[in-house]
Amino acid sequence: MEWMVWTIPTAIFFVAIAAMLGFMTFIDLRNPAAPRKGFLPMETTRGDRLYVTVLSCAFINLAWLGLTDYLQYPALALCLLWGYILIRWG
Repeated sequence: MEWMVWTIPTAIFFVAIAAMLGFMTFIDLRNPAAPRKGFLPMETTRGDRLYVTVLSCAFINLAWLGLTDYLQYPALALCLLWGYILIRWG
C-alpha cells in the first residue's frame, strides 16, 4: 500500500471510527437499544443516531473546507457539539 498516504491523522480517524463501532456494538449487546422519538422526524436507535451524526459531521467538514479558509478546529468543535446534541436528544 505504498500508493496510499497513511498519515497519523488518517490513522487516528480510522481508529476512532473502528472504536466507535466497537463501543456501540458492545453497548448494544449489553443493553439492546429501543427505538425512540426525539427531534428527528423518525424513530431512531443509538446506531441510527451515530450514523446520522457521522454523516452530518462529514458534510459539516466538507462545507467548512469549501466555504472558509480557516483551520478545521472550529469545524471539529461544531461537529462535537452537533454530535452531542444529536446523540443525546435526536
